Amino acid sequence: MAKIEILRVRTDRRTQLVDVTGEVQSIVSKSAVQQGVCYVYVPHTTAGVAINEHADPDVASDIEGIMDRVVPHKGPYRHAEGNSDSHAKTILTGTSQVIFVENGRLALGRWQGIFFCEYDGPRERTMQLKVVPDAK
Repeated sequence: MAKIEILRVRTDRRTQLVDVTGEVQSIVSKSAVQQGVCYVYVPHTTAGVAINEHADPDVASDIEGIMDRVVPHKGPYRHAEGNSDSHAKTILTGTSQVIFVENGRLALGRWQGIFFCEYDGPRERTMQLKVVPDAK
């Protein structure tokens, strides 16, 4: 049975995309799974996970700005904690991704990377990963 691995992510801004591709690949490598699936889950209501271009860091920066413009921090929100925007951004992003594992590597596209998406930072957060081999 595959065990859940915990990846800790520290953020230093309210809205921040953190490239965690290398850390996720490291967990896949340690699992010794050659063919299978890597499940990535963020157990938070104000943070998510996305797959997008990671070759150019300006893309992540642009997405941070887009999210802040589409769902502004201040608005006509009812939630008393002051982070309604963070909850909405998380719904837009989602909290899980599934990535195939081929030959012990994440089967991402040439320009793709995995991003932890912080919307209520700065904080220390966790991601849960489970690497499961194909059934034999």
